[in-house]
Amino acid sequence: MLSKRLFLISAILVGQSSYASAEQHQLAPLSAIDWLSDTVAEPVVMKPVPDATPREAAVTDSAAVEGITVTTLDGPTPDAVGLLPISVTGLPRDFWGASSSAELARLIRNQDPLNLPAMQDLLTMILLAELDAPIDADTSGHLFLARIDKLLDMGTLDQAQALLERAGPHTPDLFRRWFDVALLTGTEDAACETLRTNAEIAPTFSARIFCLARNGDWHAAAVTLDTAKVLGQVTPDEDALLARFLDPELFEGEPPLPVQDHVTPLIFRMREAIGEPIPTPALPRAFANADLRDITGWKPQIEAAERLATTGAVDENLLLGLYTDRLPAASGGVWERVDAMQAFDTAYQARDPGAISKTLPLVWGEMKKAQLEVPFAALYGKGLARLPLTTDAAPLAFLIGLLSEDYEMVAGKFNATSPSEKFLVALAQGDLTDTVAPNNKARTILAAFSTTGGSVYFKPLLDDKKLGEAILKSIELFGKGARGDLPNARKALVLLRSVGLEDTARRAALQLMLLDRQG
Repeated sequence: MLSKRLFLISAILVGQSSYASAEQHQLAPLSAIDWLSDTVAEPVVMKPVPDATPREAAVTDSAAVEGITVTTLDGPTPDAVGLLPISVTGLPRDFWGASSSAELARLIRNQDPLNLPAMQDLLTMILLAELDAPIDADTSGHLFLARIDKLLDMGTLDQAQALLERAGPHTPDLFRRWFDVALLTGTEDAACETLRTNAEIAPTFSARIFCLARNGDWHAAAVTLDTAKVLGQVTPDEDALLARFLDPELFEGEPPLPVQDHVTPLIFRMREAIGEPIPTPALPRAFANADLRDITGWKPQIEAAERLATTGAVDENLLLGLYTDRLPAASGGVWERVDAMQAFDTAYQARDPGAISKTLPLVWGEMKKAQLEVPFAALYGKGLARLPLTTDAAPLAFLIGLLSEDYEMVAGKFNATSPSEKFLVALAQGDLTDTVAPNNKARTILAAFSTTGGSVYFKPLLDDKKLGEAILKSIELFGKGARGDLPNARKALVLLRSVGLEDTARRAALQLMLLDRQG
């Protein structure tokens, strides 16, 4: 699937450079900008002090902030930085056209990370694409920051880290994000070293103390904390956490610290270090990456991988590896899914049609509960289509295969009998001529695939050379369509087909037919 190819390409590029259930706990999920750590001091504007002597002015400056952040006024914009060249994406280099950076950034930040997988893949490709910067781009990189923040919202930290390293995290906004990615992926030592050697990045006291401790200079970290308290640069909550982080033995027997309302990656890692970890299911999706580390138990690893797989942030093979890692010692909840997956995978590896036919309905039901149908189809859809399954299991294998990249091959091998099956075969093969639509979703799709002459709804944007803006809006519209607003789904499909994204349109339409995402 597309997310796998993007992951592999990103990993190669990193080497060439410097190096479902959780949503129920969040009534209003935070965007990336809301949970970033306070690791970099704000730029200081030096204002003259009225009637101050040179001596008085010097004292005022030295007491304000330990360092001054310098921002370059002239230089290249990071908005043009990407990981995927146009030879991979197929997008035109002037994809952003005449659209403003502000509008593009707004559209990207408004995207729902839990859109259908075909649209997730398209959005991820756009976020990682190497394209010409918008016509009004400047060194601030508003569009680049929006791209990074959306990747963080989706939990796609490896690709976000690769983009940041390619751009060079040498400004406060870029470093802040890179530092937090490092905290959540266990690579904070490299971030702390950059903080130490880059004079243009002025760290906050909390970040400085953390990095001094990580580098083993506990005395300097303690002195810095004392200085920060004298200057009033740490809050009582920060003081309490930093004190325990530096000398946890002093607080043995004390009750755990209350969990702050605003948990950042820096707070998360220090809480983990003092033995008072915060469970990640109640935190933004990016935090789930921390549970993929080997120091985490098997069950939290599985739950984190499932959560990240719903947005395409991890490869489906990682999920399979966790499901089949060992025999579960408990039952209920996620273990039901593990049991079902292990029984099915054993049958599949043995290529036993009878055992596969018996275990397939149960594992598919578990995948539907976790909204992991497409990762499952990516693993097994193509292979299932080539096996002689029972009369009861074959139609289910057909539907699963249609959710895989090989949907067209799967459709060609299946003997459709019902009107619904015939419609799905026609849709997968891209020819709906003389096809009967069996329900409202099918009628919406039929109307979209029968439209000729391009998109009327998006014509003004296309005429104004705002292709990227039009596609971003179509992704957003299709998300609304998947939640029941079918006219918006039709508008999105018409646009995608008219600009040459036929494969995405077919995959999205098949997912609209086969996946229930209205809840």
